[in-house]
Amino acid sequence: MPMKKTPPGKILQILERTYPDAKCTLVYRNPLHLLVATILSAQCTDERVNKVTPGLFRKYRTAEAFARSGQSELEKHIHSLGFYRQKAKSIRACCQSIVDDHGGDVPDRMEDLVKLAGVGRKTANVVLNEAFGEAAIAVDTHVLRTSNRLGWINTREPVKAEFQIMELIPEKWWPRFTMLMIFHGRNCCTARNPNCAACPVARHCPY
Repeated sequence: MPMKKTPPGKILQILERTYPDAKCTLVYRNPLHLLVATILSAQCTDERVNKVTPGLFRKYRTAEAFARSGQSELEKHIHSLGFYRQKAKSIRACCQSIVDDHGGDVPDRMEDLVKLAGVGRKTANVVLNEAFGEAAIAVDTHVLRTSNRLGWINTREPVKAEFQIMELIPEKWWPRFTMLMIFHGRNCCTARNPNCAACPVARHCPY
């Protein structure tokens, strides 16, 4: 007998109770900090990024400072995070565009953010949701995996997943959705050997 589908809102309520402290774990003080930290977090843990960014943000306080930094100089600061050459290149180009096209302030519109070097929809949605309070869903590997397992989406493409999720999930959950799914993915619904026996939503999950 097929499993009766549970409304996503009910599952999210359970996850909210399970992970009440689910929040962005990147440390930042303004939109520029968050944008740079999110670019640095690609293929890297937030914990490792947070070890680097305090010193980085003391040295480079503005978009102009990042734009004017030397490539090799910036690489030295972020060397431990992996893909440091491309990340340094992206951050410098991104911040140059912020200076040239937005007066030094991180833009608060999706169409402007995705034009910046190193910024795709996931990074843009993180910045919009966390820094500007605009309800948005950022799809990373955890969100993609957990949403597929719960049967909410049927795609491995992050952009398609984003729009499928927005069609299904009530908008009131959008501000919390990404972090709830990330925390669930990190703590229980892991890529390998998910802990289904301890999963708070196991009886609602077709996986």
